Amino acid sequence: MSNPILKYIAGIVIFLCGAFIMIFEILGSRILGPYFGTSIFVWTSLIGIIMGSLSIGYWLGGRISKIRNDLLLLAWILFVAGLLMFATSLGHDYVLRRIVKYISDFRWRTVIAVMVLFGPASICLAMVLPYAAKMVMNNIRTSGSAIGNLYALSTLGSIMGTFAAGFLMVPAFGFAVVLFATSASLLIIALALIVVEKKPLPIITGFAISSVLIVFWFVLTKKPLDYIDVDTQYNRVIIYNTTDNMTGRPVKILKVNDEKSSAMFTDADNDLAFEVLKYYRLVEHFNPGFRSSLMIGGSGYAFPKDYLRRYNEAAIDVVEIDPGLTKLARQYFNLTDNSRLTIFHEDGRTFLNHSVKKYDAVFMDAYKSMLTIPYQLTTREAVQKIFDILNEKGAVYANIISSLDQNNDLFLRSEIATYQSVFPQVYLFAVQYPEPSEIEKQYFQNFLLVGLKSQIKPEFTSDNEELNRFLNHLISIDPGSEAIVLTDEYAPVEFYASKALSRFTRQK
Repeated sequence: MSNPILKYIAGIVIFLCGAFIMIFEILGSRILGPYFGTSIFVWTSLIGIIMGSLSIGYWLGGRISKIRNDLLLLAWILFVAGLLMFATSLGHDYVLRRIVKYISDFRWRTVIAVMVLFGPASICLAMVLPYAAKMVMNNIRTSGSAIGNLYALSTLGSIMGTFAAGFLMVPAFGFAVVLFATSASLLIIALALIVVEKKPLPIITGFAISSVLIVFWFVLTKKPLDYIDVDTQYNRVIIYNTTDNMTGRPVKILKVNDEKSSAMFTDADNDLAFEVLKYYRLVEHFNPGFRSSLMIGGSGYAFPKDYLRRYNEAAIDVVEIDPGLTKLARQYFNLTDNSRLTIFHEDGRTFLNHSVKKYDAVFMDAYKSMLTIPYQLTTREAVQKIFDILNEKGAVYANIISSLDQNNDLFLRSEIATYQSVFPQVYLFAVQYPEPSEIEKQYFQNFLLVGLKSQIKPEFTSDNEELNRFLNHLISIDPGSEAIVLTDEYAPVEFYASKALSRFTRQK
């Protein structure tokens, strides 16, 4: 084969491998999301392990190129990369379930998961660059320029793969289809190179293996599912039907990454399935006569629907960053248009930054994973923005998940300290265990933090039986010296959450 044609083939392969590496990395967040969320620890593990894998692959590809350097071996490197990526596509749930079962530390879980699922294929993809570069080197004087061109091609492919996966492919087709298409593309490219080399046995072997894998994938994916699994622009979302443990009623759950984000009773959509959302009704006690409210975090829109049913003269604005969740809420959770409901699709913090409208109440229910509120909504600066958009007798109601174990509640205490630095009155209500035993203190539960803008002390009894029950769940927590006021500059929210999860898992 002439050198110009070889250079052309090498350039295309290097460009595509650069794209495939970044597509693989972006898909990692969707694969890991249902088990670990999408916190900074997940992205740290993905970026760190894949970069480490690339280093190993570059070194290994360079070493192999000194021993043997031909198109057939390049094809087999691509073929093995496709097989490994295929293995990730088919076996990621099996692997992740066992990692969760046997490894307690949250950070080690993410690191090991990425090493097992994404390391091997990334090493093979990285081997392509130095191996292909050696194939087209024929002049030491121009080697620097040639290598620079190939690295530029690889980087350009990585850029294209990043934007294509994040902006187009994953939102349009879902991670599973994109991952299968990427692994299949590697197998097809490898087979094409083998055909070019005209080696009968490798051609037959490659086609046989590829055909079996592709048929196997289609058989598995065509099985009817009893749940809905879709990718939105921001999240991997799973919707399924089950039975509520507390009431025994049939319930539909909306799971965003690793968080049960919303729920709806399917026998009658006239009550709230999550108890913590009922505590938002304390707005009737602390803000009598309220007319205008803001909710940050829509998800399945369970509370906004309840709000509109109960309060005929009140309006609510909902800020939900993910338009895909709103679409799913309309499709599966009975969300309908209402003149008293206004929906904004943007980040809650950016909305707070520019909003000039005043509200009687603000409900905070934004989460990015099971225990983690987006850090930009936890800081003193964000709380000050909430304070500023409230009317003089307004109040904020924030849903926080924590335990009462002093080893695991540092985020809760820090958030209390943060709200206390802005609001003159801050109160905390424990939803599940207001008087927990020593064992129950270790369990995670919902807390409703209430911040009052007024300095007038409220009553903590009500003629309304339900509200009086909620008020009786008032607890007192001293933030203590370890708690800090969270700021935009320093808010280790995910670090606190990972420590709490790790300790809780070990205690179990």
